[in-house]
Amino acid sequence: MKPLGSKGEDIAADYLKEKGFKVLQRNYRTPIGEADIIVRDRDTLVFVEVKARTTDTYGQPFEAVDHRKQEKLRRIALYYVTRNKLEMPVRFDVISIISRSGKDEINHIVEAF
Repeated sequence: MKPLGSKGEDIAADYLKEKGFKVLQRNYRTPIGEADIIVRDRDTLVFVEVKARTTDTYGQPFEAVDHRKQEKLRRIALYYVTRNKLEMPVRFDVISIISRSGKDEINHIVEAF
């Protein structure tokens, strides 16, 4: 059985593909940290943070994307854009997943920060 984090990323990637996004990278590692999923939404490069939980007892999964995590993702995005010599708009989305009783509740927050 896959760990919840990996399962959540699989669910998120499938969801994004269904919505017409082109998945460019998964688990993109840099010296700064890791971006869960990088996609293209038309002419925009989107860095997607995925948070998955089995319960909302301690709050919604997206609430775990705090200011520190947001800043880290911004630095990862700058690294990616610079390294790949890209000039295009960048956006940050969060996909929040609660998996319980065999059902996945997906909340896609566009332009989360």
